[in-house]
Amino acid sequence: MMTTNTIPPKVSVETIVERIFAFRQITAIDRQLLRSALISKESLSEKEQLHLNRVFEGLRSGTILVVE
Repeated sequence: MMTTNTIPPKVSVETIVERIFAFRQITAIDRQLLRSALISKESLSEKEQLHLNRVFEGLRSGTILVVE
């Protein structure tokens, strides 16, 4: 099967984080969307930094599971 590199849609950091917490897991797609959203910015707002800190804390505490 041939894989292609597709450009992920532009989704806000807030939307991605809401989805992560709704399902209490972070998938490969979530990680790709989050990475794309972060790379496309020159800097993060304070609100975006807070969202990312919530995700990191959730991962650290085991509230959010990493799934493939």
